[in-house]
Amino acid sequence: MHTEQLRALLAVVDGGTFEAAARQLHITPSAVSQRIKALEQSMGQVVVRRGLPCEPTTAGEVLVRLARQQHLLEQEARAALDESAAPRELPVAVNADSLASWFRPILAEVAVWDGVVLRLHVEDEGHSHELLRAGTVLGAVTSNPTPVQGCSVERIGAMRYLPVATPDLRARFATGRGVDWARLPVLEFNDHDDLQRRVLRRHGVEVDPPTHRIPSSEAFAEAVRAGLGWGALPLVQCAADLESGSLVRLSARDHVDVPLHWQSWRLRSPLVERLTDAISRHAPSR
Repeated sequence: MHTEQLRALLAVVDGGTFEAAARQLHITPSAVSQRIKALEQSMGQVVVRRGLPCEPTTAGEVLVRLARQQHLLEQEARAALDESAAPRELPVAVNADSLASWFRPILAEVAVWDGVVLRLHVEDEGHSHELLRAGTVLGAVTSNPTPVQGCSVERIGAMRYLPVATPDLRARFATGRGVDWARLPVLEFNDHDDLQRRVLRRHGVEVDPPTHRIPSSEAFAEAVRAGLGWGALPLVQCAADLESGSLVRLSARDHVDVPLHWQSWRLRSPLVERLTDAISRHAPSR
């Protein structure tokens, strides 16, 4: 596998077309096509699905990840030799709730790292491993303990979610010692958000109550505080509200613990190791 071939593959995947890749590499589309064909001949299989946009095959995803790893190592070598080298990119996937809470101190740490630019991809912790598999990110906060090929994984903690609502909303739908879960309005973050559904299933509710969708972690918490509906909020995000009484738990024992794992490329990179150390120190310990 020649470096020029891997760069051509990466440019095609990122640009979506052979023409866009040619512009990025300052060569002709025919030259890009020749490099991709040579790579496929050497591998004995197709690595790019020709379409709009072009996408990597399963074999192509492995090579895209290799190309990005190679690019990162090249950037680190250039930075070590020349302080004026281009900034090193740090593409990372993190879920919205983590970004709104425990991940923030990591942003402050990265802020003082010279020659580094952060590229955050906000994705649900149960689906961020797909970005790793595609080689889009070098590391991801994920709930999946199974390592993606070419990656290492370590358990870094867990986030505890509590079903909470305003006292007024709870009172409106109170039934005896509990609430009418089937009628109580609920919030959801997106299609991947099943935290509220887990709570509802525990209480025997299989139908969907009136459901509001709020695809923002901060706005989701504000919607709960405004009484729009109930939601499962991270303990770190609602502890102060529970203490002040502006929010109440809908069930004293109900909670959902979501395990957190850090998956990252398995390569000797000082930058990846530095990021892994920061994440391990700041992740919730539960």
